[in-house]
Amino acid sequence: MKREEMMVACCGDLSGKVRGKAFPLADMEKRLKRGVGWTPTNVQITCFDTIAESPFGSLGDLVLIPDAATRVSVGSEEGAPLENFVLGNIRYTDGRPWEFCTRSILETALERLKRVAGVRLLGAFEHEFQLKHLTDDIGKAFTLGGFQEERYFCEMVVAAMREAGVTPDTILKEFGGGQFEVTMGPQEGVTIADHALVTREIVGIVARTVGYEHTFTPIRDPAGVGNGVHVHLSMLDAAGRPATHDPAGRHELSGVAGQFVAGILKYLDAIIAITAPSVVSYLRLTPHRWSAAFNNLGFRDREAAVRICPVSDMSDVAKAAQFNFEFRAADAAANPHLALAAIVHAGVQGIEEGLAVPEATQEDLSRLAANALAARGYVRLPQTLDAALQRFAANPIAAGWFPDGFADVYVKHKQGEIGYLAGRTQAEICAAYEAVY
Repeated sequence: MKREEMMVACCGDLSGKVRGKAFPLADMEKRLKRGVGWTPTNVQITCFDTIAESPFGSLGDLVLIPDAATRVSVGSEEGAPLENFVLGNIRYTDGRPWEFCTRSILETALERLKRVAGVRLLGAFEHEFQLKHLTDDIGKAFTLGGFQEERYFCEMVVAAMREAGVTPDTILKEFGGGQFEVTMGPQEGVTIADHALVTREIVGIVARTVGYEHTFTPIRDPAGVGNGVHVHLSMLDAAGRPATHDPAGRHELSGVAGQFVAGILKYLDAIIAITAPSVVSYLRLTPHRWSAAFNNLGFRDREAAVRICPVSDMSDVAKAAQFNFEFRAADAAANPHLALAAIVHAGVQGIEEGLAVPEATQEDLSRLAANALAARGYVRLPQTLDAALQRFAANPIAAGWFPDGFADVYVKHKQGEIGYLAGRTQAEICAAYEAVY
């Protein structure tokens, strides 16, 4: 039988999943204006396809309006229709942004940054993931051989990223069993998160095409390595010039960048429920996993929550344009738009409060007693999702960055996720997340 080419209008939701509706590609122009129908309670669908407690019930109607600039069309199997999808914003039927649209929430955060500091955000995501069939690849971490064994897969990912409009940067065989890392080139504003979401979907499209199973789960096995998401950020001033570097600044951070980083660290324990939002995220966020366990700035330290990244004197790119910092307390259970919004809001709060640029640690903070940590302004990050949710809900400043009702709905969403896992062993919980991410 014949097949008609379709387009899927999509949005990233609170679970980090990409959900949407398909329509005939021939109707694209119409759908850019009228969108597709959406249901408020969809926001409470957890990653396990249960519905958490919802204030909306069966009531209400919304529309998901595609943004033509985000359209993706990539080839998969020979002779098959293109894989078409487009991201969009959820709105009320009168056109107002819906309070729980993650893309609109990020747009609001970026507008706040521009209004308060007069700068634009430049950034890129790095994603770690694992191919499930590679269970016995000891000795292949970072090796040429490990890459060559999956070169076909890796080259397809890079080609599909480019075809989708995402600038490929690197792809490599990482440290863990079957683990790879794919990075994208920097973009401005909301496109940073758009391209992060698209990159994840591209990996899935390619994996399915070649018959692989992949997972972005934060951790498959507590005894193994985790899969993180690292967010590299810098700033541009109104004229488009780099605004993150100041050779005379503390750690060479400009004043605005230093305050932004200070805000992230001050409010990190409140936003980590958004940037690392699964039960198993907290198995990864422990000392000596090259993730993040404390709210510290590190100088080229991959154990720090925020890391000042190195620059190369040999590069053809100016030092100011290379200079950036990296947020490391995130994983792919997080919606990239929502995670970036939380990071931006925390950073802008630091600018508004005029926070001092923090010291950059070059030591193992896990060796310090709690009173020694507190004396230097450090806290151990929450060690469970439930504890992280409590800190988010209890912080009126952090909760207040988001639209009315958001914090309550978000906490209920995650409590529904926790409830689904009640009574399961740690191994069963890890397996559950591996299956859905």
